[in-house]
Amino acid sequence: MKLDQGGKSPRPPHGKKAHLPTKYGPLLVFAIMRALFPGSFDPVTQGHQDVLRRAAHLFDEVVVCVMFNASKTGRFPVAERLDRLRAAACDLSNVTVDSHTGGLLVDYCRRAGIDVVIRGVRGVADLDYEMPMARMNHELAGVETVFIAADPALAHVSSSLVTELSRQAPQARVSGAQPVRPRPTV
Repeated sequence: MKLDQGGKSPRPPHGKKAHLPTKYGPLLVFAIMRALFPGSFDPVTQGHQDVLRRAAHLFDEVVVCVMFNASKTGRFPVAERLDRLRAAACDLSNVTVDSHTGGLLVDYCRRAGIDVVIRGVRGVADLDYEMPMARMNHELAGVETVFIAADPALAHVSSSLVTELSRQAPQARVSGAQPVRPRPTV
């Protein structure tokens, strides 16, 4: 099998397979499926961690990315959100953490060679909010959206709820509503 100029095996387009000739007969090669799990992650919740873990089992590579959302005021600085995402993904070897604070999600996807976006949905309201964006991402760049239904034990948790609880009732302990904390550095 010939290598491309970068020294890597040739791969078919994302999500496709190809037969490469070898001296032993054709070799079936599958493309690496990369997915983007975007969000503001302010803060990272156990629900985010669950969706990330499940996405990591479905795709070869997952990039979890802090995105800028003009309709939200950030509580935590981007650097802290990235640390919390690294903590949430510490046992997932196929997950990388990144940020993109300028431009559209599809711009990031094009630049990173990603064709699939992961979105966690807790219910119909989330789906109603996500569907127009999914359609637009597909229209603009051919990016598909895969929806992962929230674990029922975590479906009541949102970043907004966690933030409000921590402000109004810092001693409250609601199942699944504790934010993911970064690991202490040694």
